[in-house]
Amino acid sequence: MTAAEISRLAGVTRATVSNWRRRHPDFPAPAGGTETSPAYDLDAVQAWLAARGQLPATSPADDLRTAMRATGPDAGTPIRLLPLVLAAARIADSDLKQLVDLPDRQLTERAQQAIQPHLAEIPGAVDLAYDAGEAPLLRALLRCVADEGALRAADVLAEGDLDGTSASGLYDTPAPVAVLMADLLAEPGKPYPAAVFDPACGAGGLLVAAAARGAQKLYGQDIVPAQAAQAAVRLALQVAETKTQVSVHAGDSIRADAFPALTAEAVLCAPPYGDREWGNEELAYDSRWMFGLPAKSESELAWLQHCVTHLADGGRAVLLMPPATAERGSGRRIRAEILRSGALRAVIALPPGVAQPLHIGLHLWVIERPHPQATLPLNVLMVDTTTPEASRPGQSPSKRPMLDWPALRDTVLKAWNDYDRHPDNFDPLPGVAQAVPIIDLLDETVDLTPTRHVRATPVPAMPDELAAISYELRARLRRAATGLITLSGGQPWPPVGSAPQSWRTASVADLLRGDALEMLRVPAAIRNPSPLVEASSAPRTLTARDVMSHRAASGPGEEEHSTGAGIEIREGDVILPELLQNNGAGTARVADARDAGKRLGRHLHLLRPDPTRLDPWFLAGFLAAEENISAASSGTTVVRLDPRRLRVPLLPLAEQQRYGRAFRQLNALRAAADIASRLADETARTLAAGLTGGALQPPEANQPPS
Repeated sequence: MTAAEISRLAGVTRATVSNWRRRHPDFPAPAGGTETSPAYDLDAVQAWLAARGQLPATSPADDLRTAMRATGPDAGTPIRLLPLVLAAARIADSDLKQLVDLPDRQLTERAQQAIQPHLAEIPGAVDLAYDAGEAPLLRALLRCVADEGALRAADVLAEGDLDGTSASGLYDTPAPVAVLMADLLAEPGKPYPAAVFDPACGAGGLLVAAAARGAQKLYGQDIVPAQAAQAAVRLALQVAETKTQVSVHAGDSIRADAFPALTAEAVLCAPPYGDREWGNEELAYDSRWMFGLPAKSESELAWLQHCVTHLADGGRAVLLMPPATAERGSGRRIRAEILRSGALRAVIALPPGVAQPLHIGLHLWVIERPHPQATLPLNVLMVDTTTPEASRPGQSPSKRPMLDWPALRDTVLKAWNDYDRHPDNFDPLPGVAQAVPIIDLLDETVDLTPTRHVRATPVPAMPDELAAISYELRARLRRAATGLITLSGGQPWPPVGSAPQSWRTASVADLLRGDALEMLRVPAAIRNPSPLVEASSAPRTLTARDVMSHRAASGPGEEEHSTGAGIEIREGDVILPELLQNNGAGTARVADARDAGKRLGRHLHLLRPDPTRLDPWFLAGFLAAEENISAASSGTTVVRLDPRRLRVPLLPLAEQQRYGRAFRQLNALRAAADIASRLADETARTLAAGLTGGALQPPEANQPPS
């Protein structure tokens, strides 16, 4: 194992491991690797840590991770172990414990025998064989299954970036979103679709959600073999007690469809986005393009037509789509054909942060393959859940609540079910849902973005209600403006002298080596949360967008094991975004009481200072300086920050705290300005909506302000 893996095993920084190597003669000598990147014997390191009391208590899942790291990154370990997960899940508990206690050679032989009946169920597992040297790894896996369950073991195997999928527009669909998509297929009073297909199934989350609602035949395909294998195992584990049929294949669904003759009652799909090499030229004359050949930049519309091809007449599909698909000029002609055919039933805009990529709000498209004898619909349901009214129905727009996922889900399902029952007599939900005539959508842009068609600021039916809301907004705006004036005044900020002050500085890398700081971040890897776990009760995730916008954590909560390390934010942590906008000035965030206990999101760097040596506000203030950020970042279109290159003055703690108080005051000033700006915008929008909606009158010219 490497020094980085030792640091993760012991729960310390890499700088601490380097100090151990230098200061302790009995630290294990390198057993391999290179001079610059030595490797150490796992058993020797564990023994040394245990003797010093530095070895944390581990769980079977931790032991499995450690055993996997010891095999090396290129051993293909996860996909090799998946058949044993499935086999172990079907072994009686008493027999499984006996298997764990066998000698290495017998354990390997028994494991080989146990996986044989299951190899055909898992893509890429044919002719798999274990050797005696893998016995410790197999034993760790079996213990994890015995003590924590087969799904937990599958989660551990799924950790890490499987075949680089995080860089190719492929993400797992979070459990709450998968459940919502599966629920949109259900029709009140009718049985759930029996056959459900996912042509880009990933780890199988959408299909598992469909199985939980009654689907009896599950079909999946994924271009990443490791993901397809994960999906096959997860589905087999989830439906073990039922008669559900499962068929999962590896391969490119667009170029090499594994189910060319399949006609399913329903399709669920979160297609990869932004794939310009999907096969535009070689598939130009493919029969699937019933709405037209998609442009090279419109891979999502190719996936949509692929899904429709696999639908039975009257069958429905729900796709998770990037918002650009609804408005890009290159897809205008195909969107128009989809509308004319009557295939598009609804577009539902989700708020940013509910699914990867977290910085944009994705859309759900509900598609129906028109039945030849059915009457074509006259309108399309547009639902915009990015407004406060969607997550808190009935609440006034003067309040901006945190996202309430259960309320959002209920709002979406109510709007869809009401529309589905009476599409021509749908009662609009002000600010949330509207049935838009297809003829109105067929303009020069064919823009299907729900926000463009759903009124953002609803006008209450009673004018006196809107007047009361506007009065409250104006009162809050005056208070915010008063606070802003107070913060911007106060004592003077005197000059240092005739020349700027200079200090000795140290880089963040130096501070890390000296244990004055600890740096943490969530790996940019695909995680595989259990798709049937509702994550809304788990701590929320602080996203990069939250940091850039100076707002509270808004990302969906996830179970700890689904986010890898599950990094918990502590008060006093300093958090910086990895990708910057506008030079990144002022984007260093000091975690306060509202952040404490939340989970750290991806694309963020967390610096945890030693409070006896560094003041967090002093640290954040200097780290976020424009010249500091500029010197430590690279790129033009996408500016990426390297926090190790940032520099901090070397000052006594008392002096740091003096600067820290000043930076805290500036942060309060910035926050007050943001609040005043938002309230000014909301007040103006509400009053304008009242004027244009006929609910409010203009004030008299000589009337004093109220």
